Parts: sequence; C-alpha cells; structure tokens
Amino acid sequence: MTRDFVWGAATSAYQIEGAYDEDGKGRNVWDIYTHEPGHIFGGHNGDIACDHYHRFREDVSLMKEIGLNAYRFSVSWARLLPEGTGKVNEAGVQFYSELIDALLENGITPYITLHHWDMPYALCKRGGWMNPESPEWLAALAKLAAERFSDRVAHFFTLNEPQCFVGLGYLTGVHAPGLKCPLRDTFEMAHNALKAHGRAVQTLRLYGKQPLEIGYAPTCSAAYPETERPEDVEAARRAMFALPEDDRNWAWNVSWWSDPVLLGRYPEEGLERYAPYLPKITEADLKLISEPIDVYAQNIYNGRCVRMGIDGQPEWVERYAGFPRTSNGWPVTPEVLYWGPKFLYERYKKPFYITENGMACHDVVSLDGRVHDPNRIDFLARYLRELKKAAAEIDLRGFFQWSLMDNFEWKKGYSERFGLIFVDYRTQKRILKDSAEWYREVIQTDGKNL
Repeated sequence: MTRDFVWGAATSAYQIEGAYDEDGKGRNVWDIYTHEPGHIFGGHNGDIACDHYHRFREDVSLMKEIGLNAYRFSVSWARLLPEGTGKVNEAGVQFYSELIDALLENGITPYITLHHWDMPYALCKRGGWMNPESPEWLAALAKLAAERFSDRVAHFFTLNEPQCFVGLGYLTGVHAPGLKCPLRDTFEMAHNALKAHGRAVQTLRLYGKQPLEIGYAPTCSAAYPETERPEDVEAARRAMFALPEDDRNWAWNVSWWSDPVLLGRYPEEGLERYAPYLPKITEADLKLISEPIDVYAQNIYNGRCVRMGIDGQPEWVERYAGFPRTSNGWPVTPEVLYWGPKFLYERYKKPFYITENGMACHDVVSLDGRVHDPNRIDFLARYLRELKKAAAEIDLRGFFQWSLMDNFEWKKGYSERFGLIFVDYRTQKRILKDSAEWYREVIQTDGKNL
C-alpha cells in the first residue's frame, strides 16, 4: 500500500445514532418500519442503537486509539431536514458539526455519505423514489451538507448501495419501507435515484467551500475465476457485469447501477430485456446521471467462483461441502478483494475505494473481560492480502472496514456483530476487540505486516 493509503472504518446514521425522536429530528422510513411488529429480529429497533448521538466523543477517542486515518459515516437526512426539504433542524447540524470537529481534532479525516437508506418518512409519503421530484430532494440535502460541512469535509459519497434501498425496500420488501412494488415502479425508482446522485454531485460542486472529492458507493457480489487461465478470467469478468437471470431479482447487479454513472449509458442487454418495465430515459437524464465524479467505490463482502464452460459461457463453480462461512452464513471468499477491484477499475477507470468489507462473528465478552475474535482477524488478513495485490495494479485509494462498532444490522436487529468495537447494548459499554488492535498494527505498517 502507498503511504497515503486511507485506512478507515464505516458506519451509518440509523444503525448507530439512536436519539430517534430527540432535538427536532423527523421520522425516517426505518423509524416507522421497525415500530411495526414482525419486521425485525427480536422486535429490535434503532431508537437507541449505540447511542452514538450522545457518546460520539467517546467513540472518536476509540477511533483514535485504533489509529484510523479516516471515518466514513452517513448523515441522518431527517435529523438535518425533518420534512426532507425545507426547514433546517439546527440541532442536527450542530451534532454533525461537533462530530466533524472532534474527528479533525483527533487526526481522523471525515468522509460523509449523504444517503444510507434512511429517507425521511415525510418524503416516503410523497411517493419516495417514485416521485419525479426526488432528485431535487437529495439535492437539497447535498446543498445543506455543502454549506454547513464542506469547509472542513472534502470527501463525500452520494448514495450507499442503491441496490439495497431499492431492491430490498421496494422489490422484495424485507427492508424499510417494506413494499413489494411492480417491476415497472422499481425501475423508475432506480432511475430517479441515479438522477438524484447526479443532482447531488452538481450541488456539492456548486456549494462546496473547497475542492471536493465526490464519489458513489454501490455494492456487488464479485465474481472471481477458478484459475488464472485467460478463459476463466474472461468468464469471471463477464459474470461480474452480467444481469441476474431472475427479473424479480434484477436489482442485484453492477452494470445497471454503475454503467450510467461512469459510462453515460445503461447496458444494452438490460435496455432490451427490461424494455417493458422501463420509464422514459432521455439523453438529458443520462447526462445528469453521468455528472463527473472523482472516485468510485464498492462495498464488497463476498462473491462466486466462475469458470468458462465448454459451451463458451461462464458457469458458476459449486462450493464444496463445508465451505467457510461467517456467523450470518455469508461465504468467505477473499479473492473478491483482488478480482472485484481489478474488474471494476478496468471497466470504469476511476480511482477506487473499498467502502465496506468485514464479517459478522459470534463475539462474546470472555472471562478475562476481553473480546477475542480470531475469526475476524483471519478473515481481514485474508481479504486485505488480496486487496494489497490489487493495490499494486490499480489506483486504489482506501479501505473502510465494516463496521467501526457493533450496531443495528437492519432486518437482523442486534443479532449480528460486525464491529471492531464490541457494544453491550444493555449498558452501552464499549470494548475494543482483538481485531481492533490487530487493525491498528496493519494501519501503523501500511499493510506491510499482511
């Protein structure tokens, strides 16, 4: 890794902040969704979460103790703009302003994500991403963030994982707001969300108080080749950017969400296949969606092995019995942090970040009062070794571990622990896990110890 490589950790507002109805904050879709029975494991919600809203100074001190270069966090849209647009909640602005100041005082560079799944409920009631005005709604949030924070924050991401907030929120309905919409509606939502990304980029540029580094952070399940034979590599490359076979699962892909942003066009295969469901797509739309960005990112956790079949088509390689998995059942496939960034950089040619990667473990406080998580250390070592290989070949700018601390993991509530910091949700006590101390050494050596 280069000396200026960014070693960070990431969180999102709803998952850690708590204080869901304090100091003028409006409700968001997760505040509503989690308060209805049957949606979330154990009936959990984010009302208190990690109480970061009240404990952020302690959390920043722990970030410094870990040695983080950077911290990626999202702003709660409804905390800043309770109705989604219009009147500003100054208490919300003050919270983020004080958080930013605390980070800078401790030598930690702030990276802001504008939207991480928590649309204000007031906007959801107006149609959410189906509303053609939704791009302007995100632009309003971007304007506020630029005006109030960009004097001290130079790094912004517009959207986090639109595959999830559209695909899980409106297609399968397992995330807030919990709707199962017609395919036609979800394609229009996706198009509006991508236009919102473009408007956010324009607005950040217009109102930024210094030159800004602006990026976009979708997600993907990466493909990696069974061998390094050219035909297997090509099979994996093709699989990486292919569209899902099941149209009801259409949102889970790379190309539909990233080609318009970085190449200025939707993939031809999708335009033909999804033609019955698509809204009108204009040249002006594509120009807006492809508003130039400075960096590109992906959240990559796992992937599938691919080889070239005898028919000249990519085929998935079946996982062997006993294939390694994390505590939440995700496969352990470290190869994705080499091949994923490599394929994405080849196609999109943008400086690149991994904005999320990590694993859920069955973490407990041991008799010695510590949290020993050797599985996470092993996982990160394997994945980061692959990322180090990629860094020697592409313009790789940084890595953000998911997550800084255990938190509310959406549908799974508090049943999954991804953090470098253990959180006892009964007392809000924080404990640095062994992996946090291991990560400190990685940061101090710029990955030379991997």
